[in-house]
Order: sequence, then C-alpha cells, then structure tokens
Amino acid sequence: MREPWRCLLGLYLLASTFSTHSATNPFAGQQNPPDPCYDDTGAARRCIPEFINAAFGKEVMVSSVCGRPPSRSCSVVERGDDRPSVRTCQICDAADPRRAHPASYLTDLNSAHNLTCWQSENLNTSPYNVTLTLSLGKKFEITYVSLQFCSPRPESLAIYKSMDYGKTWMPYQFYSSQCRRMYNRPNKATITKQNEQEALCTDGHTDLYPLSGGLIAFSTLDGRPSGKDFDNSPVLQDWVTVTDIRVVFNRPQLPRELALGAGSNSGGRDDDPMAVTSTLPTYFYAVGDFQVGGRCKCNGHASRCLKDKEGKLVCDCKHNTEGPECDRCKPFHYDRPWQRANAREANECLPCNCNLHARRCRFNMELYKLSGRKSGGVCMNCRHNTAGRHCHYCKEGFYRDMARPITHRRACKACDCHPVGAAGKTCNQTTGQCPCKDGVTGITCNRCAKGYQQSRSPVAPCIKIPVVNPTAVVSSTEEPADCESYCKPVKGNLKINMKKYCKKDYAVQVNVLDMETIGDWAKFSVNLVSVYKSRGEPLKRGDNILWVHMKDLACKCPKIQMSKRFLVMGGADGGTGPGAGPAVGAGAGSTSTGAERVGLVADKNSLVIQWRDVWTRRLRKFQRKEKKGKCSKA
Repeated sequence: MREPWRCLLGLYLLASTFSTHSATNPFAGQQNPPDPCYDDTGAARRCIPEFINAAFGKEVMVSSVCGRPPSRSCSVVERGDDRPSVRTCQICDAADPRRAHPASYLTDLNSAHNLTCWQSENLNTSPYNVTLTLSLGKKFEITYVSLQFCSPRPESLAIYKSMDYGKTWMPYQFYSSQCRRMYNRPNKATITKQNEQEALCTDGHTDLYPLSGGLIAFSTLDGRPSGKDFDNSPVLQDWVTVTDIRVVFNRPQLPRELALGAGSNSGGRDDDPMAVTSTLPTYFYAVGDFQVGGRCKCNGHASRCLKDKEGKLVCDCKHNTEGPECDRCKPFHYDRPWQRANAREANECLPCNCNLHARRCRFNMELYKLSGRKSGGVCMNCRHNTAGRHCHYCKEGFYRDMARPITHRRACKACDCHPVGAAGKTCNQTTGQCPCKDGVTGITCNRCAKGYQQSRSPVAPCIKIPVVNPTAVVSSTEEPADCESYCKPVKGNLKINMKKYCKKDYAVQVNVLDMETIGDWAKFSVNLVSVYKSRGEPLKRGDNILWVHMKDLACKCPKIQMSKRFLVMGGADGGTGPGAGPAVGAGAGSTSTGAERVGLVADKNSLVIQWRDVWTRRLRKFQRKEKKGKCSKA
C-alpha cells in the first residue's frame, strides 16, 4: 500500500520538476536577482511568482459543520496487521473551542503534533452531499489539489473549478468506486490531446490503506499529453487556471467490517444500501488539511503578487503589461499584440512610435502582418500639426522644418499659402512651396510671375502681359523725320508743380493694361487708380480708355509702357480733356477715321510720367489749394 505522505511528497516533487525544467513548464523556479523579470543587461525575460499553497489561511465555505447543536459521533479506526479495529467516540460542540471543528481548520497550519480537523454533521441523519468551496481571490495556475482526511475517505467525491470567481463551474476530477453510476463516466479513461480538458473518474482512492486518515491528491497535469510542451498549449494553460475550487462529497465510505450489515435494520436508511443500524457507528466527513498547490497566474510577466488598495491580490506586472494577471499591454504599448511570456521569449509589450507627438495609439493586425509581424501600432490624435501612422509627416497646410528633427514640437511650419494666388492649401512637405495658379509665383504664391500682371479676378489673379511694343505698331513711312524737334516743347520738362496742375483739365493715376490700334490712334485700356482733378464731366475710378496718336507714340512723347502706372495730366494747353469727341491732340494732324473716341486723350503737350508714390501727398495738396481758389492766381 502507498502511504499518504508519499502521495503528497510526489506532488511536491512534481512541482519541483517544473522548477528544474523551466523550458517546458510554466511553474519554473526563479533565482533572486534585483529584478527577476530582467537579466543583467536589462533585457526582459520570463518571470513567475513562487510556488505556494494557495489555500493556506483562506476561508472555506462549507455546507455542513458539526456542533450546532452539540453531537456525539463514533468511528472505527483500522489498525492493520490483523489487529481488531478500535471504536472511538467524541463530542462536537461549536460553542466549546476544545471540541469545535470549524471550517477554518481546513486551511490552518497543518501539524502532525496538533491535528485540527473540520467535521461535517453526522450523515446518519443529514444529507450525504457536503460541499467545500474555496475562493483563491485571483486566478492561479495550480499543480494539485489535496485533501488529508481525518475520517474515512468518501466513497464518491467530485472536484470542480471556476475561472470566473464562482459564476460558472466545470468538473475537474471525480473519485468513485461506481464512476458510471455516480457520474456517468468510465473508470480511468484514456486522456489524449483531443480531450485534455476532460475530467476523469477513478476508483484508485478506494484501494489505499488505511481508509481513515488517508490522502486524496489530484494532479492537474499528470497524464496530460501536452504537459511537456506547456508553453505551446493554450488548452492546458486554460486547464490549470483557477479562481475557485469546490469539493463535493457525494457518498461516505463505511469501514469494511461494517459494510456487510448495512441496510438490514430499521435504524438505517431504507433508500440507500449503505444505511446502517442505530447500533453501528455514526459516519461523517472530516478533513484536516485542504491544499491547493500552484502559482499566482501572471502569464510570465511578474515575479510576485501583491495586494492592491482594496486588498485584492494582483500581479506586480513588468514588461509594460498590466491587469490582474498581466493579461494586457499598458496604454501606448500596442506596437505588437499582447502575448504570454515563455522560456524563449519574454514577449514584452512595445511602445508605439509616435515621434513624441501623440499620447494614444491602437493596434492594427493588418499593418502588423504587412510589416512582417514587427510593428502594428497606429498613433491617434497626432499633435503639433503632424499626421500619419507614426505622426511622422506634417498634416495638410504645414511643411517640414528641416532644421529641426521630426520629434521637435515645431517640426512642422504653416504653409501660409495666399488665399487668392495659391491653387490649394497644401504645400510641398520638404520645401514649403505652395501650388500656384497660372502666372503666380513666390513660395506662398503672393506675386505675379515675370511677364504677368495683376488682375482683379480671383480665378486668374495674374494675366499674361501682351507682347506689344507701342512704338513698333507705327509704320516706318509714318515716322516723323525729326522727333526731337517735334517733341521739343516738353523735352526735359517732366516735373509737376502747382502751375502745371492748374493749367490741366484732368490729373489721374492710371495703370496701363492693354493696347490696340484703331486707324492712326493707339487705344490703351487703363485702370483709373486715383482721380485728382477733373473739369467738366467727372471721372470715376475703374476701367477707362487713353487715346494717343501714333505720331506722338512713335516719337515717345508721351512715352508709355505696359503694366506700369503713370500720372497723366492733360487738356487745356494741348490734348483734349475727358469726354467724347472727334478731336485729336495738338500737332498730331487730322484723324483718318473721324470716329468718336470716348475716354482720355494724351499728346506731346500732356504730362505723362511714370508714377511715384511720393506724389500722392503733393497732388492732394494741389487739390486743397485749387478749392481755395489758388489756381486763378497762378
């Protein structure tokens, strides 16, 4: 016969085997460096809490306990060696500490010199089914469940486990001499990889000696085919995971010498073949030690478990993990999926690469696969005007300042594209060049390109300057023989003063836009920017026409250039003033067409000089003097 202490010793040796062969077992032992979760170089490695009796000191909820009211129970102790059994009796009284057998005795310090036992009510008059429920307070990975009995071992008992703190239960192991009848399971079924999470039923406990004071020990991995490759067996990892253990005693077992008299007297149970007469000993369940051997479940990411502020047991997580079982990655450490650590790889959670521009990220499995399972983190809510999966480029409307690293808070500068000149708000990410409309140039598209002039259209803010040489349109046959003599009256006399201002009929600032020829005349399309003087019909700012005779234009008196601004002062002493009429400038000869010309007319006696901004104040001064009657004195 196998002695009970040898069974428990075997389970401890099994746990020790896990420590020795850490490469294939989840319960590997640890050295005690400063931090077992990292090696001497600081690299992460698998770490696990110490192997303990997880039931020690824990409260066990029992469905039956003797002593309320006080009761007398007797049992027969088999002594072996063909010696007769000894009948012993005792009183159970919950009110007397010396005679009480509470549930706390199940998980207290077990000592052979001071044996304390929990005891159920007498089963002669109470239900056979008695339940012990132990809550571990956290998920554990357990190696064994053992029960050291003070009474005969039950004939039938079941062990159940819960993984959700008692909400649901699943069978773990059955013990019975009648497996099919009691639990509808075969006796000693074969375990394969296909049914590694199946609870077995065995009658082996009935062959152990002695019946009283014996041990029942259940090993969670013994005989399971994947036990040698535990790291790669999620099925067994789940199988050993437990938050609560429940033991249900279904039928007691009578001493062998009394079993023959069962059920034959009126003092017994008529509905059960194990009923005994009133003259036979009482029978009950009594357990001296309830143990659950295992480790706090931390998935290889913690070397110990601690109590939090609420007193709950939690893992002291490392490797950038968190949760009661270190079962998820810490926020912002989602660059690869969470995995359990194993002997070859710590599988620490890695931070997302957001270049210091984001505080949150998420995991994307598709990107992770496309990267060759290297990186799957996607940054969220990129700051500092950045964008992209890693906040690695500038968002629309900004471009990279290459003088600063991408991690700098001001690595992205605003494009500042001109709202009219630019074709969009997005500029080149490297140079900052905005996309310009036709004829527009500048890094922000804020000016017209060479050969273009500004228009008033937001669609085409810059239009191409017509390639026209005003003097080239005059045929050589019409060119004056002596331009110097012809233009002499105004040569060297391009200054403005009050006297000249008073003699002219109009004084305006124009912007020359375009030109065409009509007969002997050049028709300039101009834009009146400012009107300083206008006799007769008032002039208004905006589009207008300036007429110049071809002879005057050929001799460059006046001299007019395209896309330039000019001060034009005419009328009175030479050219006609504003309005319509067939008149021609003095000295220009007769018109060839006699057609009406609406607009301004300038000739060699008109003052047409390129505009200077300093003249604005002078002309306004002339205006004020004219209103005061100074022109009549001039």
